[in-house]
Amino acid sequence: MNILIKEGRVLDPASKTDKVMDVLIKDGFIAAMEENIDESQADDVIDASGCMVMPGLIDLNAHFREPGLEHKETIRTGSRAAARGGYTTVCMMPNTKPVIDNVEMLQYVTDKAEEVTDINLYTIAAMTAGQEGEYLTDFEALKDAGAVAVSDNGGTIMNARTARQAMRQAAEVDIPVFAHCEDTNLAARGVMNAGERAKELGLFGIMDAVEDVIVARDILLAKNTGAKLHISHVSNKESAFIIKIAKEQGIPVTAEVAPHHFTLTEDAVNGDDANFKINPPLRKADDVKALKEALASGVIDVIATDHAPHHPTEKERPFDEAPFGVVGLETAVPVTITVLVRTGVLTPLQMVEKMSYNPAKILGIDRGVLAPGKVADITVVNPTEEYDIDSNRFASKGKNTPFEGKHVYGKVLYTLVNGRVVYSDHNGTEILIEREVPKL
Repeated sequence: MNILIKEGRVLDPASKTDKVMDVLIKDGFIAAMEENIDESQADDVIDASGCMVMPGLIDLNAHFREPGLEHKETIRTGSRAAARGGYTTVCMMPNTKPVIDNVEMLQYVTDKAEEVTDINLYTIAAMTAGQEGEYLTDFEALKDAGAVAVSDNGGTIMNARTARQAMRQAAEVDIPVFAHCEDTNLAARGVMNAGERAKELGLFGIMDAVEDVIVARDILLAKNTGAKLHISHVSNKESAFIIKIAKEQGIPVTAEVAPHHFTLTEDAVNGDDANFKINPPLRKADDVKALKEALASGVIDVIATDHAPHHPTEKERPFDEAPFGVVGLETAVPVTITVLVRTGVLTPLQMVEKMSYNPAKILGIDRGVLAPGKVADITVVNPTEEYDIDSNRFASKGKNTPFEGKHVYGKVLYTLVNGRVVYSDHNGTEILIEREVPKL
């Protein structure tokens, strides 16, 4: 089907395009981008007046839980959540059960993804066997099998010698390292940010240094080995400062921040609702301010969700016993528009750069660009539509959001993958269009 997207505000960071025009899609590719394209060239027309038309969003950090933890999320439900949130491409983290630490496991999730969804799913493979931080996996074989990066996300290689060996092997294979920066010895029994709020609630705290020392260590190891290092879920001003200095020295490092970290502070934690229990934890107001500044200046390259669904019963446990993590695929767009774009922290073009163009560059994939000849992965968003976030409407199995009831602006109206509409919200009627799951 040929589709014409009419009169939308086309945002393409690659060409610095920010202009109202039409986009014509033919056979899964962008055929033309110009004003007043004749509607007779299309089988279907999408009225994008007043909407932002952008390259499909790309998430570098999501946990789809399958295999082994399907009660939390599956590749199918995670993909549905991604499409509903405007994401056309998602990177799945390897901390499943069993861990994705070998070619066979990687092939399993790849085959599963091709079977149940039409969005683009990439796998990030584990750096160490079982993510236990001891024995390195075969980076070359994993890359050849389709892994786009390696990470022990959810854990840290605490042995600096092993971490350096991992970086050196990654540099030799030319595969990015996605670092979860947490000194587990310093973190100890911490469950929220260390500070006055933790003392008030009688909870063990997680100090900034838990993150900062590993950020600094991994940056120095990247400098030593030449590895491409990406810092996941930056949460505080010290880490942002360290990354800034590293970039000024020409060290190949990129970084991401999640919407909850540039929006919420430790004051949101009440000690009862574990939907505010996140790792790294919600920090202080000056950290939120610093993260916004780092996004605006380009020190932080990417907005990623760190989508981490849990079963409701797990988040109903006492705060110090509940698992860390919140969902984010279906809230990232409205929270980013509300907190960053409408307040002038980022321009719409910068938002798209952080959520599509830069992630594509880090992965080294031909996505994140709107131009004739490019694959038609496209997200259409109405930036002025306002509503209250309601987790009951989520496509994800996880309802563990810290943004429940938050009044936001910005709604995803269409998600197109390879020129095909996989999600639409037309006049309040939501449609998730996906391939049928084969019957056994």
